[in-house]
Amino acid sequence: MTLIFDIGNTNIKTAIFKGQALVQEWRISTDLKRTGDEYFSLLRPLFRDAQIEFDSIKKIVLSTVVPALIGPFVTVSQHITGTKPLIIGPEIYDKLPIKLPPTAVHEIGTDLYCDALEAWCRYKCPCIIADFGTALSFTAIDGNANIAGVAIAPGIRTAFNSLFANTAQIPAIPLDIPPTSLGKNTVVAVQSGIVLGYKGLVEGLVSQMKKDLVKETGCRLEEIKVIATGGLNSMLQPITDAFDYVDKNLTLDGMKRIAEMIQ
Repeated sequence: MTLIFDIGNTNIKTAIFKGQALVQEWRISTDLKRTGDEYFSLLRPLFRDAQIEFDSIKKIVLSTVVPALIGPFVTVSQHITGTKPLIIGPEIYDKLPIKLPPTAVHEIGTDLYCDALEAWCRYKCPCIIADFGTALSFTAIDGNANIAGVAIAPGIRTAFNSLFANTAQIPAIPLDIPPTSLGKNTVVAVQSGIVLGYKGLVEGLVSQMKKDLVKETGCRLEEIKVIATGGLNSMLQPITDAFDYVDKNLTLDGMKRIAEMIQ
């Protein structure tokens, strides 16, 4: 089995693949203060409850946008398998099919690289991947497996939490689709601004990125597919037709595919 650690700014997605099947998934809060031993101690009861033995793990793959946690998770890997994990990053990009502009090799998030690789291998066409995480990122791929560019905005939840943290008179409210854009109370007004505002952001940016892909890479507009991934994409699905495909596990699947490509 293959153990995947996708370390984000807010959560650490931990997944186990048996062959091609995702058989187990957990989320652990990202905490820079925890040591590798502490993270390992959090995993032990999760494995026990899932009835998975550590010695069944044959490979560990690590992707992180939090470089400070590489060391602790190398320790976790050594506890589990006795070896270091496969760390996704610039050192292995030249062995993989997705290519990057030289200026982006050391800047692009490894999660976005995994998204791009899986989207390309699966759909084999120009793509825009919208990844709804702590940040909302849009990664564009041309028809030759090159990452053409990235756009980044605050994530929906990030914007939502920031609003409450910085405005004394707005109470905490549910993050739901509003019945109308015309809010007549605080709840609907905030839901309209955040949810419908992000609908407009997504649709507008996807439209602009499609135009720029056509202009800058020569691909045809009708070839471009839009894939949504990440936890909060489901909020916009009922109110937008911007997405051709939705795959919440795109990053994890990309990491698993990289593990197969890098032996």
